[in-house]
Parts: sequence; C-alpha cells; structure tokens
Amino acid sequence: MPFRIQRSALDEIERHAVEAYPRECCGAVLSVAGSDQVREITNVQDRLHDEDPAAHPRDATIAYYMDPKELFAVLRESEDEARPIRIFYHSHPDHGAYFSTEDEARAMAWDEPAYPGAHYLVLSVSGGTVKERLVVAWNPTLKKFEPVELSIE
Repeated sequence: MPFRIQRSALDEIERHAVEAYPRECCGAVLSVAGSDQVREITNVQDRLHDEDPAAHPRDATIAYYMDPKELFAVLRESEDEARPIRIFYHSHPDHGAYFSTEDEARAMAWDEPAYPGAHYLVLSVSGGTVKERLVVAWNPTLKKFEPVELSIE
C-alpha cells in the first residue's frame, strides 16, 4: 500500500534538504488534524564530531544526529497533543537514497521498531537538488524494514 504525503509537506522537507546541503538534514512529520506538519530538527553531528572526533568520527556531510532536546519536544508534542509521527526523514548529500544499517539501528529498540507506525524517508541530494527519495516501513510479518511506494497528494 503506498504511503501518502501531502505535496506541501514534501516540498518543505525537500527545501530543508537543499538548504542543509552539503550537510545532512533531519526531522519529522506529524499528523495534525489530518494535515502533514513538518518539524525540522537540528543535526548536531558536526558539534559532536568537533567535541569528540574519536567517539564521533563522521561529520554532518555523511551523518546526522538529531538534537536530543528538539527530538524530545517533537515526541512530547506527538504524545501530548495526539499528533502521530508519520515520518522521520533525513538526507544523503551526494549519495543515493538508501536506508543504511545505521539508519535501521536508530529506528529500532530491542529488536522492534521504536516507532512502529512511522515511515522513514531518505532523500538523495546532489549539487543542491533532490535526486531521489526512498520511503521504508516496518513489515511486522517479515520483521524488517521494506521500501514502500510514495504517493504525493
């Protein structure tokens, strides 16, 4: 079954990815009264890398780490306001749109998806232009993430 996203939300996500280029962007999309609402979250990977390059060898051109305070605020909004998280997204500057093993590990908690209803959108950005998109969702029967068709409303 295709995953539907509103054109305005996808445009906002893609704008975020292009503006962040050549660094990775990240964020979430909440469902607010039937409308997709984008919540940009700061990628703090550069700061982590600068503070401790041994523990965080990659910078924001090839990795992302959502600001914990901003992520917590989005999670709290989702829970307190009954606004389900529809999507977590991030970009891959100058690389293809794929769901890496690290992406999968971050999406999991104790061998189960941390956010079972959420989809994951990865955008490939090259030269400041979105080149491709990949959406994955948890398949409970197969116990793995699988690509899902994206339908733009």
